[in-house]
Amino acid sequence: MRKSNKIYYFPGLISAIIIPILFWYYASQRVHPPYTVMDLGLPAKIKKGIKDSNSSFESFRNWNYKKIIVKPNTALQNQQYYVSELKKLQAKNEKETGIEFVIDDKNNYQDFIALMDAMKLADQENYGVDVEKTNHFFAIHEYNAPNAIEKKYDGITGCVVWQYFKYKESYTGFERIKYLLDLPKQAYYIIFGFLLFMNISMLSIKERFQINRKIFI
Repeated sequence: MRKSNKIYYFPGLISAIIIPILFWYYASQRVHPPYTVMDLGLPAKIKKGIKDSNSSFESFRNWNYKKIIVKPNTALQNQQYYVSELKKLQAKNEKETGIEFVIDDKNNYQDFIALMDAMKLADQENYGVDVEKTNHFFAIHEYNAPNAIEKKYDGITGCVVWQYFKYKESYTGFERIKYLLDLPKQAYYIIFGFLLFMNISMLSIKERFQINRKIFI
């Protein structure tokens, strides 16, 4: 009885190892990209003649603010300094005080994000942008009376409006094949590589089968 030889299909082994790794690498970056969300609130439109309104910044404008000039593209590297100043503001716990971060059109998006993050890191609840006049970023302190209950100041906070809806698939039945057109470009490389290795594997199997057939004949 002739002893049969073991047949190894190296292209198939390569595809079995590489394809899952490529799929995991590209899928983690493209199929589920990271998103960040920022909550912003728009000020109410103030009617003409009304100066003192809880929806306006006017009632906070004449407070005692410490000014900090935020130079363009420097807010991120100075973020810890901003956090420390906010902590000092909270520790002093003085009435009608705050910090005015002076920003202008030369500041970039990263500067604004760094200021927002500084508020979160310092647990600063009340902050906002004076869009009516200066466009500066203000952090106001809500005074906490040690032995008395006082009327709290209306904080400048952001808000977000959520809209819920029922998801409905765009394609149904055989039309779902059109989802392939929505795949990222890297997915086509994976599919093409899989088909290529599968074709090579089939040719290798056919060739080995023909060789073994000739031997037995």
